[in-house]
Amino acid sequence: MALQTARQRLRNEKFAKRNEKQMGKPKTKKRAKNVALPKWVIGLLCFLLIGGGLLELIRLFL
Repeated sequence: MALQTARQRLRNEKFAKRNEKQMGKPKTKKRAKNVALPKWVIGLLCFLLIGGGLLELIRLFL
């Protein structure tokens, strides 16, 4: 195994201490950003979906 310089040893010790502190902490999940859609966009999408479904039902029965 290669010998460490004093500088490498100090940095390795610092890194090990930092990792020891983080070992017990649970990882936090990143939350997705909420995309706020205007009400009219939601209304338009509902109109298109429900309206298209109704037209398909009418086409099936007539």
